[in-house]
Amino acid sequence: MEASAGLVAGSHNRNELVVIHGHEEPKPLKALDGQVCEICNDEIGITADGDLFVACNECGFPVCRPCYEYERREGSQLCPQCKTRYKRLKGSPRVEGDEDEEDVDDIEHEFKLDNEKNKQTHLAEAMLHGKMSYGRGTDDDENAHFPPVITSARSRPVSGEFPISHHNHGDEMLSSTLHKRIHPYPLSESGSTRWDEKKEGGWKDRMDDWKGQQGNLGSESYEAMDPDMPMMADARQPLSRKVPIASSKVNPYRMVIVIRLVVLAIFLRYRILNPVHDAIGLWLTSIICEIWFAFSWILDQFPKWFPIDRETYLDRLSLRYEREGEPNLLAPVDVFVSTVDPLKEPPLVTANTLLSILAMDYPVDKVSCYLSDDGASMLTFEALSETAEFARKWVPFCKKFEIEPRAPEMYFSLKVDYLKDKIQPTFVKERRAMKREYEEFKVRINALVAKAMKAPAEGWIMQDGTPWPGNNTRDHPGMIQVFLGHSGGHDTEGNELPRLVYVSREKRPGFQHHKKAGAMNALVRVSAVLTNAPFMLNLDCDHYINNSKAAREAMCFLMDPQIGRKVCYVQFPQRFDGIDRHDRYANRNTVFFDINMKGLDGIQGPVYVGTGCVFRRQALYGYNPPKGPKRPKMVSCDCCPCFGRRRKLSNYSKHGTREEGTNVHGSSLEVLEEDKELLMSQMNFEKKFGQSATFVTSTLMEQGGVPPSSSPAALLKEAIHVISCGYEDKTEWGIELGWIYGSITEDILTGFKMHCRGWRSIYCMPKRPAFKGSAPINLSDRLNQVLRWALGSVEIFFSRHSPILYGYKGGNLKWLERFAYINTTVYPFTSLPLLAYCTLPAICLLTGKFIMPTISTFASLFFISLFISIFATGILELRWSGVSIEEWWRNEQFWVIGGVSAHLFAVIQGLLKVLAGIDTSFTVTSKATDDGDFGELYTFKWTTLLIPPTTLLIINIVGVVAGISDAINNGYQSWGPLFGKLFFAFWVIVHLYPFLKGLMGRQNRTPTIVVIWSVLLASIFSLLWVRIDPFIVRVQGPDVKQCGINC
Repeated sequence: MEASAGLVAGSHNRNELVVIHGHEEPKPLKALDGQVCEICNDEIGITADGDLFVACNECGFPVCRPCYEYERREGSQLCPQCKTRYKRLKGSPRVEGDEDEEDVDDIEHEFKLDNEKNKQTHLAEAMLHGKMSYGRGTDDDENAHFPPVITSARSRPVSGEFPISHHNHGDEMLSSTLHKRIHPYPLSESGSTRWDEKKEGGWKDRMDDWKGQQGNLGSESYEAMDPDMPMMADARQPLSRKVPIASSKVNPYRMVIVIRLVVLAIFLRYRILNPVHDAIGLWLTSIICEIWFAFSWILDQFPKWFPIDRETYLDRLSLRYEREGEPNLLAPVDVFVSTVDPLKEPPLVTANTLLSILAMDYPVDKVSCYLSDDGASMLTFEALSETAEFARKWVPFCKKFEIEPRAPEMYFSLKVDYLKDKIQPTFVKERRAMKREYEEFKVRINALVAKAMKAPAEGWIMQDGTPWPGNNTRDHPGMIQVFLGHSGGHDTEGNELPRLVYVSREKRPGFQHHKKAGAMNALVRVSAVLTNAPFMLNLDCDHYINNSKAAREAMCFLMDPQIGRKVCYVQFPQRFDGIDRHDRYANRNTVFFDINMKGLDGIQGPVYVGTGCVFRRQALYGYNPPKGPKRPKMVSCDCCPCFGRRRKLSNYSKHGTREEGTNVHGSSLEVLEEDKELLMSQMNFEKKFGQSATFVTSTLMEQGGVPPSSSPAALLKEAIHVISCGYEDKTEWGIELGWIYGSITEDILTGFKMHCRGWRSIYCMPKRPAFKGSAPINLSDRLNQVLRWALGSVEIFFSRHSPILYGYKGGNLKWLERFAYINTTVYPFTSLPLLAYCTLPAICLLTGKFIMPTISTFASLFFISLFISIFATGILELRWSGVSIEEWWRNEQFWVIGGVSAHLFAVIQGLLKVLAGIDTSFTVTSKATDDGDFGELYTFKWTTLLIPPTTLLIINIVGVVAGISDAINNGYQSWGPLFGKLFFAFWVIVHLYPFLKGLMGRQNRTPTIVVIWSVLLASIFSLLWVRIDPFIVRVQGPDVKQCGINC
């Protein structure tokens, strides 16, 4: 296609780089002709007249225009070779010391450089220019914020079998890179400072004019002012605000929590001080379980003490950063989508996600979408090519008629009145045509999937006869292709499209690739080299953008001058399509997303949940948040013992930067710049970020962008370098930078590390859900999903990043936030006491013993009060959160179902992995499906996770039958104690009821193996228990009552 420069594949370690065109023979990238700058090693370039640029007319020493401009502006103004002072050339700004020249002064181009990206002088530049040129400008002032390229001997260019540049003086070129001069460009300024100084009519100037007009107007009416003034006043307002929960809702909730805590303490005190002597084993087991439940409840409950809501103001965002007639100042965003196996993650689902991203309501020149294909599948590659073609028609249709959602599959399947609010006469006709186009697109994707089902023995062959580089998924080079971009990437109406980039990182045997976390880190580095947007949106391949303004919602927090600079990410709630109306297995997880996350937002921010999250790039690079000036301490005399004397006027942080005291004040920008300068002088960049000079340079650009001197060919070569399989060796990637390794739930670890550095996160819940995805709705898949999450939590618990031990040194993690993270790692261990507690009712019914006080005693009031406080807490929680009681009850049910199955297996598997090094997995082995609506809900897949809850169900049902039979035989007096036992047994059965429905399926079918194992275990356990009866106190000697002997 026109916008494609071909598939670039290569290996940095093997010194290979080749570009493959879909309809041409593979050929290497041609070198650019012309000389090379002896200072920065870039091409010299040409002048406006087409001649080679010559900086020094005396000796002709090869220097490019950016180096020439810098030397005149900041340096000695002398030629490095002949030491002659540089003369001012046409188009160059005047500097101090310039002579009055006789020739005509180029006033209209005083501060402009030649726009080189319109010069298609060479083949490689014509192919690659524009699509990789993100952030490249023509204004010298705008480019002044780029930092220097930090180089070393090991970060030399790749020169292998298919080199990008051919030089006759290769050795001399390498030596020049070792001794070249570095331009110390100033560090990037804060966003507000750059906006204030933007050319004419800057924001700061307009504010000053407005204030002056207000002072001159005196008592004139508001209507007599400039009509733009109200809008300007709105633009000054905050972009978001906290909305506290009404005190009439949250205060009773807090009071009940305190009451419940007191009742729980009294209840546990009574249970501990009043043992059941005739069933001491049952009593001890129940006490241990109840203490653990109390501890787990405290960890879960108190992080919800400060729940808040938030509001955003999109109109103020537009007024501030999208002024009419001025450049758009919204921050660029890189969007990451990851996929592995196209047969398990259908290409059509991924295509819908990508189309919704390309059609989002955001400036097209500020959106770049990266797809990570970690399986190196040609099916994914070809499906992406078809998606790029269809996007040329779909994107203008979405923006013309402002449709929602902008994923075509979901839009055309909506059962709503699609004509609502549509006024264009051509809408119906164009919608029908677009639906036909989409159906043809689906047919093409389905054809690709059918073709991919049978892989040829010799491997896949591309259209030009070239073997697909990823035929061996475990041993292949890195691959990058730009499908859409600014140069040639236009829709059917001639408008520009966002960038769409295919990335498949290099994989070789013997290297650790770290699954999804490693793929995400590769995308971070590739995007930093090619586009380097300051913010990144992370989405799963099945999570499409449901609200086209989602990125703007996040920018209301990240670009807010008041709170934005300390925000590391904005997390959106997960919402799902295709779930049954009753949500049998709590797939929506509403209690977590609408209650727990709101509570965390009032402390230090929500945890990162793996998708639907907009990151600040600097936070992922391991930088600390900017520190504002400290509040001055109180100064007191020594006569009052209530106030201590101030110890120091200033302290020094562990990094060596001074913390401001009473009389020292500094802006957060100055502190951040000092920290970065200190970092530049003290740390080894290669050890931290890797051996890519271009990437290391990008990490210092707080506002993003790519240096304008970088050529597209060089950027692609460097992008191949940063996705090589050995790039992360001996670096801090996965340890302190990017997505953190060490657990299959890398999302929890990544967010935890950021919060430990002092960053805060934001929870954004727009009225229209920002993203929607798909969730496994059948029982077996749902349990396997929960097993994976729980296993990741167990791995974190036993790792060095355990929240119980990690993160105390800096003191940046708030205590309630730590409680929440501890709860995320210890909750799988609740499965052990939960399994024992669910077994106790059946044991009591089978043995006739009871460990709780009877209803007739005073002690039963403790038990009744505890249950009342539990229900009161739940009801008041639903009242302030808006969660329905049905969703709350489904969550309670699945807490028991998952606790006695998936969480239990996760603990066992985690202990085996940590203690014995045995890595086991529980996977689905058989499958049967039914047709109809929500057919997948009734799909049954055999897994060992089903055995423990089935056994519990059978044991408790047998116990109920045995208890009722015994009460009938023994008469009326035995019914009183029976009710307490039956209450606990029915509590277990009711909580496991959705599991029972899932077992039976639509036709009430249950696999024979499940029934056999469960009945066998239940029977053995019951018979063994009756035979041993371990909790009955043995009486020594004959029983007088039984023998009837009157001694």
